[in-house]
Amino acid sequence: MITKIGSLFAGNVDLDNIGLEGTPANDRWLPDEQLASVFDKCEAIATTMDRLGYSTFWSAEHHFQREGYECVPNLLMLFVHLAHLTKQLNFGCGFNVAPMWHPLRLAEDYATADILTNGRVKFGVGRGYHSREVESFDAPILDQDANRELFEEQVEVMFKAFNQRSFSHHGKHYNIPPDVPYRGYDLKEITLVPRPRTLPVECWQPIVSASPRALDFMAKYGIKGMIGGGAAAGGASDEVVKRWQEALAKHGKETQLGGDLIVGFSVQLADTEQKAIDEARVWGEERIKMFGPLGFVPGLTAEQLEALGDPKRARGAGLPTIEDGVRSGSWFCGPPDAVTEKLMAIQDRYPGLEEINIGVTNMGMPLKATLEQLEWFGRDVLPKFTAQAQVPATAD
Repeated sequence: MITKIGSLFAGNVDLDNIGLEGTPANDRWLPDEQLASVFDKCEAIATTMDRLGYSTFWSAEHHFQREGYECVPNLLMLFVHLAHLTKQLNFGCGFNVAPMWHPLRLAEDYATADILTNGRVKFGVGRGYHSREVESFDAPILDQDANRELFEEQVEVMFKAFNQRSFSHHGKHYNIPPDVPYRGYDLKEITLVPRPRTLPVECWQPIVSASPRALDFMAKYGIKGMIGGGAAAGGASDEVVKRWQEALAKHGKETQLGGDLIVGFSVQLADTEQKAIDEARVWGEERIKMFGPLGFVPGLTAEQLEALGDPKRARGAGLPTIEDGVRSGSWFCGPPDAVTEKLMAIQDRYPGLEEINIGVTNMGMPLKATLEQLEWFGRDVLPKFTAQAQVPATAD
């Protein structure tokens, strides 16, 4: 049963001249002041969500994006700040890109944020997808096998650090601690200081390829999965949700379909479905311009990818539309009652699903429009689901 609804803000600043006929993604180079405006935008979104009773403000870690699409480089620093401006809203790392960190520094920073926010930060890790980011931090991403190998060892190190009062790790990439003398004794183990106040650590990871190896790895460490949001396409396929349930069962955790998942959907409220589609169209087009060349818009041909960079050709290139998203179930457009009905259908399909994300902060979308959508959804849709948490369960 869905009782919690959050929203993911990828970190885009307000943009002008957007859409297929607008400025090509690679031609955007915004001034420093405009890029830094993302933090004011985060404050406005988070305080609005907190007031309206949303569950979690999710954001994403990204670097070097002078185009203005994803401009938050340090989630944990941001979340400590936002927690002091809000009362009950949780903050989700969607996601810390582990290959760009030393795992012990990430573990320490999360533990510090967990303490300073009284447990309101949700940990999340990902492997990354921007070559400009990951490779610039001297970590692999073009070599996917090397990236996954590094990521998996990093997660192993972090969970040791979280869960053991003292630990050691000797792997391919990390030798922790090194065999050195320290203050009169031979160093064999170390202790994370501080350790998180909230144990076990609730950790989330995106489900994108849904490969057996990835699902098995997540289930092994008790990591929960997010489908949709950020670069991943919205919505969820029954096949992926079922495979996730089977992976959990393999590791001894029986769940209802949809358990230990958050599923994200793009939402645009308006008086009619067509009006909502028309209002959101330009933001959806900007998203394709940004994510298409990175491989997150399935099925694009080489010709279509080339056309994305040419405002004169893009409209006639047969690119996916919001109408396609509505038909596939990744976009929910229309009046509140219609969107509520669609979300209730998702709840019926996945009875173990407790939390969803609604995407109302699409690429290039101005803050004013985002806040209007959050207010409307928070007033006319959100209470119908949060009220379900107050209904006592009945015995069979």
